[in-house]
Amino acid sequence: MPSRSDDPVAAALDRAATLIEQDVLALAAANPVVLIDGRSGAGKTSLAARLAARWPLAGRVQLIALDSLYPGWDGLDAGVDRALEWILRPHGRGYLGTWRRWDWERETEAESHAVDPALGVIVEGSGILTPSTVGLGDVRVWVESGEPARKARALARDGETYRPHWDRWAAQERLHVERDDPRTLATRIVEIP
Repeated sequence: MPSRSDDPVAAALDRAATLIEQDVLALAAANPVVLIDGRSGAGKTSLAARLAARWPLAGRVQLIALDSLYPGWDGLDAGVDRALEWILRPHGRGYLGTWRRWDWERETEAESHAVDPALGVIVEGSGILTPSTVGLGDVRVWVESGEPARKARALARDGETYRPHWDRWAAQERLHVERDDPRTLATRIVEIP
């Protein structure tokens, strides 16, 4: 099995996490918000997990994946709206936020989760960088990766449950990229092979 240093994806994610860690430290804020966007399979979740594991500030960081908020396979925009209303706006105002997890099997909302405004938060998911969210994210990351590599990673991760939905989800991502131009809203762009 190759070591992490032999894995170009892992090495790129580790380098990116180090740079974002420095970005967070440079803010000199106790409760920064990091937004990580990119298309499916780009490496957002892996990058967010690495950053959370090495969070450079005192206290824990709250890691929230939009996969837990999207209300189904046609819900990219709705998931972002939920993150804005339930997480980002309350956090930005210093209020306790509460979000509801989407139960993909039952196709309904499930349990609630609190978001402490005194702690930092990482929100990762396709669609999170928009003109509406940009003012609420202290560090804004766009993760770029080519479609063949992204699709291979996404299908390896989620298997046959994702395959029939790839095209309809990709269409929502394309609309987001065309409409919101998230790359230009990012404070850091990460390239993943």
